[in-house]
Amino acid sequence: MTSPQRAPGGFPVVGIIGGGQLARMCQPPAVGLAVTLSVLAETPDASAALVVPSAPVGDYTDVETVREWARSCDVVTFDHEHVPAPVLAALEADGVPLHPSPAALVFAQDKLAMRRRLSEVGVGCPRWAAVRTAEELKAFGEDVGWPVVVKTPRGGYDGKGVRVVGSVDEAADWLEASARDAASGGPLAEGLLAEEKVEFTRELAVLVARSPSGQAATWPVVETVQVDGICTEVLAPAPGMSDDLSAELTEAALRVAGALEVTGVMAVEMFEVSHPHTGEPDYVVNELAMRPHNSGHWSIDGAVTSQFENHLRAVLDLPLGSTAPRAPWTVMANVLGGDYPELYPAYRHIMARDPGARFHLYGKGVRPGRKIGHVNVSGDDLADLRERAGHAADYLRGVVTE
Repeated sequence: MTSPQRAPGGFPVVGIIGGGQLARMCQPPAVGLAVTLSVLAETPDASAALVVPSAPVGDYTDVETVREWARSCDVVTFDHEHVPAPVLAALEADGVPLHPSPAALVFAQDKLAMRRRLSEVGVGCPRWAAVRTAEELKAFGEDVGWPVVVKTPRGGYDGKGVRVVGSVDEAADWLEASARDAASGGPLAEGLLAEEKVEFTRELAVLVARSPSGQAATWPVVETVQVDGICTEVLAPAPGMSDDLSAELTEAALRVAGALEVTGVMAVEMFEVSHPHTGEPDYVVNELAMRPHNSGHWSIDGAVTSQFENHLRAVLDLPLGSTAPRAPWTVMANVLGGDYPELYPAYRHIMARDPGARFHLYGKGVRPGRKIGHVNVSGDDLADLRERAGHAADYLRGVVTE
């Protein structure tokens, strides 16, 4: 495995495990910071491998492959949270700085561990329980009220590994798998996570960047719009939010980042709810992601320092950059795969139609429903920005043709 070409002047190499779009979007700020990236990619045509010069192909689940690759890196971070514990342990034993650390990463990898720790930290959470049997799930459902949300603790994303069930029977196959894993030590050995189905006003997210020395910075609270479990739009900042609630959510996210000793960027996904006693806006934490996140893609064009630049700064323990917005509003619309396997003609058209829009495509093959890029539009008129960003994304998907 060839080593990356180091820049002169003592500048470091940041290793990223995984060659997806998050690693890809770290490349432009790496150029500005004079930092070299080395990406351990899944395939030669992985999203990041198309733009990062040092992108050897290797299996991130193979201990020796990852150890050999990491020898040329000064720090290692992650494009995703699925690196197995034995691989992380081997890198730690080799003295490779990992950001976030395995001790922190477990709270993004394991939803049961996350719920236990968030409850200890004292941030708002839905009522939850670990359930292993039909009797335990039935008791939980009768306590909080059906339907309930059932999640597999590991491996879920974009709605996968999540079910809303109205009875025990609708989770019977998962409970059976959990019983088998309890005997074999499989991924469901600790059971399933059951949560009350939260009646929420909207979905929100707070991004935190935190360095090993403890410096932290947050971007404005954003609203995320989900369709069929996939984020389609992000509004930055979240419209109509009071300063008090924004400060409360930001403080909660910073408290989580500090308590979990996160290094790098972390997204805290939340539901806005009504307080059960006062009726005032309140929150509960839904999920954590310890990496740059879809809810922060707006920051590439809409903030002084993007989440990707601050992620690199944080993992290198460099001073963090300003997270102030560049415009009153920025709207991000995800581009999902649709009717155009060849995107370039549609891409040229929509760029000409809206020169003020900023397009970020990920170099991925088109597949229906797959995230293949996003569009950012910034300005003063939120309604106009939403229309422009949505139109651009729909045109690239083939939903509209003019």
